[in-house]
Amino acid sequence: MHVVSDLQWGGRFAQPPDPQLIAFGSSLEDDLVLAPFDVRCSRAHVTAQLEGGVIERPAAEALQAALDFVADEIGSGAFERFARAGAFEDVHGAIDARVRELAPEAGEALHAGRSRNDQVATTLLLYVRDRAESGLRVSSKIARRFLDLAQTALDDRTLLAATTHWQPAQPVLLAFWLLAASAGFERAGRRFAGVAEDALRFAPLGSGALAGSSLPLERDAAARELGFREPSRNALDAVGDRDVALDLLHAAARAVITASRPSEELIVWMTPAFGYAKLGDAAATGSSLMPQKRNPDPFELVRAAAASALGTLTGALASVKGLGLSYHRDLQETKALVIGGTERALAALGAFDAALAHVTFDHDAMTAAAARGFTVATDAADALIARGIPARSAHRFVGEVVAASGSQTFGQNELEVLRANTGLSDLKVPLDPLDSVAAKRTSGSTNPSQIAKAIATARSELDALERRKG
Repeated sequence: MHVVSDLQWGGRFAQPPDPQLIAFGSSLEDDLVLAPFDVRCSRAHVTAQLEGGVIERPAAEALQAALDFVADEIGSGAFERFARAGAFEDVHGAIDARVRELAPEAGEALHAGRSRNDQVATTLLLYVRDRAESGLRVSSKIARRFLDLAQTALDDRTLLAATTHWQPAQPVLLAFWLLAASAGFERAGRRFAGVAEDALRFAPLGSGALAGSSLPLERDAAARELGFREPSRNALDAVGDRDVALDLLHAAARAVITASRPSEELIVWMTPAFGYAKLGDAAATGSSLMPQKRNPDPFELVRAAAASALGTLTGALASVKGLGLSYHRDLQETKALVIGGTERALAALGAFDAALAHVTFDHDAMTAAAARGFTVATDAADALIARGIPARSAHRFVGEVVAASGSQTFGQNELEVLRANTGLSDLKVPLDPLDSVAAKRTSGSTNPSQIAKAIATARSELDALERRKG
């Protein structure tokens, strides 16, 4: 069992630390995921030391070899076992201790010119960059899956009674709904891409605790090695800045909210009352008591994950709101919230994508329901407006016909009443929902030609987003 030697401080203390308080203050379990990024950060710090003349080449080579060995142990799981066997405050201290075991003499120099403050800030940015790219990939994948479904639904001309307030509104093509769902994930991908871009800008490494270092560290070399554009410009700001990490958590939360909205609609559509969609056996779940049950649990869990993501984001934002500049230990909690919230959000997005692959739509049920609820009533009002009747009057005329109707659709009988009430005996209204869809003229509408154009544009924009230089 490691005790005092596990810590990176202690010379000025007369008593060993209280094990309970060390355990309370440890973030090891939260930040083990940062281990590969810390190794990269440490390698770059060795480069900065070597090129600045702080250490000689033999020591640098010994340190790099030890870090390579630790990287292998991280991949195999051996490092995790080592870290958990100690009394480390965080993964950064565990890696430092392991390097000192592997290269005792050179290992004593690894931390020269570096504080955990700039080390943590840099490592976290490397993590942010990686996870933002992951978020972009899964968001883009979901967006493309919706586009593929939209193309199929467009080819089939599957109709849908679109709703507002969950009330029947107007007929659209199912492809139009699927295209709308895809658009939300394209925006989610762009948010992740923006976070990844911002995480490339400044490298905190070399900022020390808050004031920089009196050792001649070659910060530019370290920044280049890690893929940053330049070293950070103010050490005091760099060690306490968590803006990009919070942006990642925000992007992740927003993406899960984006997934939660179609999840809600799909859950409703899968009820027998609607019967619009079905979730395949590989994704649905059953009941331990009721043999007939078929539950869309993945989408329900995604919906719940959105609530959790919101709470985590709020907590992370609150954790920094009262801090002065520079580093404060509160930021350890910020780190845990960012990592935990991001990992859960990405898992939820992956599950949403996997479940979506098992969704099928019932063309006949959706198309048959497309006219119910007087969905072409707006077309009737538009037809009156096109004949010169003021919009308010047209709205009133159609509303009165709907109110007096004993039907659930605006059909031929309702049209005849409208013609009689307005004196327009030759008034034409697209009573068939498919005709209503085809009658739309504006760009971005549910007209099939507009949907086809939008699908092509969306694919092109996703291609460009994925090809961007990260």
